[in-house]
Amino acid sequence: MAVLFATHVLLLILSTATTLHFSASKAARLNMTCSEKERNALLSFKHGLADPSNRLSSWSDKSHCCTWPGVHCNNTGKVMEIILDTPAGSPYRELSGEISPSLLELKYLNRLDLSSNYFVLTPIPSFLGSLESLRYLDLSLSGFMGLIPHQLGNLSNLQHLNLGYNYALQIDNLNWISRLYSLEYLDLSGSDLHKQYWLQVLSALPSLSELHLESCQIDNLGPPKGKTNFTHLQVLDLSINNLNQQIPSWLFNLSTTLVQLDLHSNLLQGEIPQIISSLQNIKNLDLQNNQLRGPLPDSLGQLKHLEVLNLSNNTFTCPIPSPFANLSSLRTLNLAHNRLNGTIPKMMLDLSSNLLEGSIKESNFVKLLKLKELRLSWTNLFLSVNSGWVPPFQLEYVLLSSFGIGHKFPEWLKRQSSVKVLTMSKAGIADLVPSWFWNWTLQIEFLDLSNNLLSGDLSNIFVNSSVINLSSNLFKGTLPSVSANVEVLNVANNSISGTISPFLCGKENATNKLSVLDFSNNVLYGDLGHCWVHWQALVHLNLGSNNLSGVIPNSMGYRSQLESLLLDDNRFSGYIPSTLQNCSTMKFIDKGNNQLSDVIPDWMWEMQYLMVLRLRSNNFNGSITQKICQLSSLIVLDLGNNSLSGSIPNCLDDMKTMAGEDDFFANPLSYSYGSDFSYNHYKETLVLVPKGDELEYRDNLILVRMIDLSSNKLSGAIPSEISKLSALRFLNLSRNHLSGGIPNDMGKMKFLESLDLSLNNISGQIPQSLSDLSFLSVLNLSYNNFSGRIPTSTQLQSFEELSYTGNPELCGPPVTKNCTDKEELTESASVGHGDGNFFGTSEFYMGMGVGFAAGFWGFCSVVFFNRTWRRAYFHYLDHLRDLIYVIIVLKVRRLLGKL
Repeated sequence: MAVLFATHVLLLILSTATTLHFSASKAARLNMTCSEKERNALLSFKHGLADPSNRLSSWSDKSHCCTWPGVHCNNTGKVMEIILDTPAGSPYRELSGEISPSLLELKYLNRLDLSSNYFVLTPIPSFLGSLESLRYLDLSLSGFMGLIPHQLGNLSNLQHLNLGYNYALQIDNLNWISRLYSLEYLDLSGSDLHKQYWLQVLSALPSLSELHLESCQIDNLGPPKGKTNFTHLQVLDLSINNLNQQIPSWLFNLSTTLVQLDLHSNLLQGEIPQIISSLQNIKNLDLQNNQLRGPLPDSLGQLKHLEVLNLSNNTFTCPIPSPFANLSSLRTLNLAHNRLNGTIPKMMLDLSSNLLEGSIKESNFVKLLKLKELRLSWTNLFLSVNSGWVPPFQLEYVLLSSFGIGHKFPEWLKRQSSVKVLTMSKAGIADLVPSWFWNWTLQIEFLDLSNNLLSGDLSNIFVNSSVINLSSNLFKGTLPSVSANVEVLNVANNSISGTISPFLCGKENATNKLSVLDFSNNVLYGDLGHCWVHWQALVHLNLGSNNLSGVIPNSMGYRSQLESLLLDDNRFSGYIPSTLQNCSTMKFIDKGNNQLSDVIPDWMWEMQYLMVLRLRSNNFNGSITQKICQLSSLIVLDLGNNSLSGSIPNCLDDMKTMAGEDDFFANPLSYSYGSDFSYNHYKETLVLVPKGDELEYRDNLILVRMIDLSSNKLSGAIPSEISKLSALRFLNLSRNHLSGGIPNDMGKMKFLESLDLSLNNISGQIPQSLSDLSFLSVLNLSYNNFSGRIPTSTQLQSFEELSYTGNPELCGPPVTKNCTDKEELTESASVGHGDGNFFGTSEFYMGMGVGFAAGFWGFCSVVFFNRTWRRAYFHYLDHLRDLIYVIIVLKVRRLLGKL
């Protein structure tokens, strides 16, 4: 008893002493003052910087510098650290300007972090090499340029040096680094090292434990010329270089302490050598996105500490080796996008996008007690487990999209309490969602159950995930309630009914951060209400294809961050509210198929970021002003089926994107949300009629270039400037009152796939240049006043006579009317062949044969020997297959709808 009492007294004394110590320390920190010399040095440093967010506003001579944000002092008031980085998510904007040499007055400064700022076109100051006490220097992601100063080699106490991702830094030699004997961490990512003997220099650093050389243009991993001494190296990152060779065996003997090796995206070839088993301490091995092939070595199964193995995006053609089942520490195994075959050993991994077939049973999971990620998407595998199966692991990521789960909802998920991400899109589930599921999802950050046959009533459901995709199912009832955590809510293509006002105006939704709201293709009705003040974070709103009515409320225009507004296929009336001009970053507007009227407001032509404008099938009148040409980012302009009059503006060539002067691969119509999952994107969808049939565009929408002004009252000539829109793919000016002729240079629109000028008053001859439109697959010039011979070419003669009908003065194939001698002579002169019969000569057919053979075998050779082109070509064929599938489905749906 006495011992217990003494113990309590001792603990009380220690607790009191600790409290007094921390109180004293806190008081000391509050009372500490830096010297006037150091304060003035910091103020001079501040004056050299541009600070757009005023984060340094409290740096003044009226306060002690040890209390300034970003400044840390020791107990005696000496400035020890300056931390002014601007990481992603920071409330501040980047600092810029010049780094003042006044920092040399800070004799005790041991940490300087200016990373993720905007010192573009600024060299790294050489005087930093005189900060003798410096142990930590981070200037990464800040745009520095020029030669890395050799004076940094004087920092003998430096332990951490990060100059990565500046992308304009130059290195003439690395000898200065060899003097940094205390260096433990080095990042030179983005610098050009392809002429440097980096291996010999850096291996001489006795304390180096982490080395990052990503994107350094290293093109050779030849054997070291001398002895290497990476005795403490634990992390080696050589990813995204140009190695283009087999994996050298000596690399696996470089360091016995290596725990992480990253060689991804290096064009590495050949097989993985068996000697990889030498990496006995390795925990993370990344060889993804290379050209590795052949069998997977059994020796990988000997890496008993391996936790993460990524071999995805290679061309391995083999079964999965059975020794992989011995990887008991494995948490993530990614073999996606290979050509694996055979059966699954008793283990599990990321097998997505492979050729594996067969069932996955409970026995495959027995040894995987530490499994955290289950990725089986896009395979021909199917899950065969009992309904009462209890998995031996607790998953965090469950990716089972386009995977054979079965018709029943997987009950085993109920026993997984740590799941962050669940995707079961296109999994063939046709079942009622169990009652326990919605409470279970309250812990989920990302939920995707789209494109199944799931059913249930969402009326009384409360959802909490950041990203929720329940689209394309059989859900019914009214809209669910959402928590303040939800960023994306997609319930499109279901049977949800009721009015939208309770959702918009409910008290539980008064504070939210919803960025994407997609309720399209349901049976919602009523007006839009006036509660849009609650939706301050809204970026994308899609309410298309419902039964909504009334006017578009003015309050909708006060969502200044709104970038996409889709209200198509409803019964809205009235005019477009002027408040929408407040949405200055708008990219996507679709109000087609409504009952809107009045003129199209002038401010709409001033929305410089607008990419898609679809107002077809309304009651708009007035003219199309010259201001439309200010929409330089536009890719889709669809104003068809209105009552617009006047002429087509003659400045269309100012539309830079239509003219092909844009970044072809950029896709600002794709939105990403969340912070811990790479599959969290949302892409816009648009239904267009580019070739007479409705097609839905999503992934390939960014490739569309379309102008549709059909079924209006436009008059005048087709402006010649339209011929300069070289990237345009679909042009429809039919059913107007246009006159004059077709511009002679229209054949320069090389990518044009569809041209419809029918039902106008256009006259004159068809220009010979149209025969140069090699991509043209739809042509309709019917019911105009064209005359003369149809230009002779394989392209124009391939269309049916219906494409030219209603032009009684046209002659020559494919129409039945023969041309007179005068018309023949005119045609010969316009084509430019001496006897007018070049296509009937033997030279023509001989040349055609030789040209075909050369072109065919040249194409086959390129596809056979060039792996990148081969992948691109077959990727194109996959997209073509999807397009054909969509066309067939729409045709069948339309036919069934008529029965």
